[in-house]
Amino acid sequence: MAKIFDDFLAASDAAIVLLASAEVTGRWAEPSACEGFTVGGLAAHLGWQVQSARWAVESGRPEPGAAVTALLSHYEQAAWIGADLDAPVNAGIRDTGEKRAEAGAAEVLRLTREAREYLSAQFASLAPEDVIAMPWIEGRAMAAGDVLATRVLELLIHTDDLAVSVGVETPQASDSAYARVIGLLAPLAVRRHGAVPVLRALSRAERAPESVSAF
Repeated sequence: MAKIFDDFLAASDAAIVLLASAEVTGRWAEPSACEGFTVGGLAAHLGWQVQSARWAVESGRPEPGAAVTALLSHYEQAAWIGADLDAPVNAGIRDTGEKRAEAGAAEVLRLTREAREYLSAQFASLAPEDVIAMPWIEGRAMAAGDVLATRVLELLIHTDDLAVSVGVETPQASDSAYARVIGLLAPLAVRRHGAVPVLRALSRAERAPESVSAF
């Protein structure tokens, strides 16, 4: 199995462990560590990262004429990067997560587990370079491996967000999954802040800038 598939499944499994925990299910309606999200809304948004990957793989080949977008270009075009918390794009993300959370913790967990098992079975007949639709963005297509890389990034970040929200240790994915996400975040941070600030943040605590957040 291609490494991106392994990384995706490892990240999904870490998220599912947390979604199934009593700490998450028991605090569903409480505020989360992410402003504007309840624990349930954040959990539903986390589960959606696995479910949306299923949607993309099920959608298969894109419509003729769809632009095939490279991984870094996908983030260059992302309206939510750098947007204010209350910007429509971010408010819409939160509202959608809260709406999905209304189905309840058990349903969010069920849909996420089913999506993970579906994808595990499909990966045997999918190559990372196969171009598939990214159906939640109109007209967008990407290599399957790149679509999954975007989901691994979201899974690792939001698994940590959710664990912090309920006061538990963050379930660990594979070292490879973390390396992939850090390797993606680094050029995004350089694009936003410049190479020297990122270099200092990683190598010189005494000269590190206050933030080199990729987003």
